[in-house]
Amino acid sequence: MNKKFLVILVAAAVLIAAGIFSSIAYANHSWDKYHWARTTNPFNLNLGDNVSAMWDTYLGTTSGDWSLSSVLNTAIVAGQSTENCWPTKGRVEVCNNAYGDNGWLGLAQIWVRGSHITQGVAKMNDTYFNIAPYNTAAWRQFVMCQEVGHTFGLDHQDEIFDNPNLGTCMDYTNDPSGTINEWLSNEHPNQHDYDQLVTIYTHLDGGSKGRGNSANGKPATVGQNIDLNDSSAWGEAMRKDSRGNNSLYERDLGNNERLFTFVIWAN
Repeated sequence: MNKKFLVILVAAAVLIAAGIFSSIAYANHSWDKYHWARTTNPFNLNLGDNVSAMWDTYLGTTSGDWSLSSVLNTAIVAGQSTENCWPTKGRVEVCNNAYGDNGWLGLAQIWVRGSHITQGVAKMNDTYFNIAPYNTAAWRQFVMCQEVGHTFGLDHQDEIFDNPNLGTCMDYTNDPSGTINEWLSNEHPNQHDYDQLVTIYTHLDGGSKGRGNSANGKPATVGQNIDLNDSSAWGEAMRKDSRGNNSLYERDLGNNERLFTFVIWAN
């Protein structure tokens, strides 16, 4: 075989393989096997509005964006939480507050029983959103979209902050609007997020809501003196981001229940 032709064939094979594997990695960003139990698609999930007027627009956009999915409809309803943002079974509570100079910008906490999500919260820390560089519409929209996205069973598409944006809020970034570096905006979901939701929720379950032992408010298995805004209460660190910060925690609550915390840290 002609050597030049062989080189071309090998190069073509490498490019095809790279395209295949990059597309797999790009689209496969489910958060393990966890999902909300439901009997129909699309299924309905309530987002409890515990946010201030400053955040209402971002919550509305987030709900509208994620409801473009063919398997998920979200609805904004009156919040049932307190300033500490305790969960409510069968829904996601969304909150903002000045949670303190504790390092985290936003977090999502998800309770699971078996493989089913039973409740979740998404929190935005105004201690940082009230100061530069985070006091912008782009940063608020990016973090709100990502933290709520985690509560559906989605992980990140990419966890490096300083590489080009992928055009999804499920991608870590230093430039959520994309205007500084002339990148794509990371303020909204992209098609890969919607495709992954279809993959996660293709099958149907035997119930519309996850079943767990947790009642409305703080789960009894967590204990009454635990501050879930403090990283010491999040359990074992499972993964680090590209800056070396712990980005995912898991706490065993017993009775086949676990609490997962996704966190994005202020720089």
